[in-house]
Amino acid sequence: MNWLRETGPDVELKIFVQPRASKAKIIGEHGDELKVAITAPPVDGKANKATIAFLSKAMKIARGRIEISRGHSSRHKTIIVATMSAETAIESLAATGLCIDD
Repeated sequence: MNWLRETGPDVELKIFVQPRASKAKIIGEHGDELKVAITAPPVDGKANKATIAFLSKAMKIARGRIEISRGHSSRHKTIIVATMSAETAIESLAATGLCIDD
């Protein structure tokens, strides 16, 4: 899983965002990134806000624990999830129905 990495007490996710999708969902691995479909358009930061809101709901954590550290104007983003281990991140993403191979 090249898209997931522990960085001290936090976890870093590399994601590829597909804006304007018909339904918000985690699609699966896309190269060395996790592909996330978002219904919002990539205009005025709407896709970024929707990505944070979706991940917050999917992982069952507060939005304030999620930050886009790189890729604010790109489909390729690096997300930091504060105070979460890689194991917990995998478990919470797997609960969404995502099939993750170790």
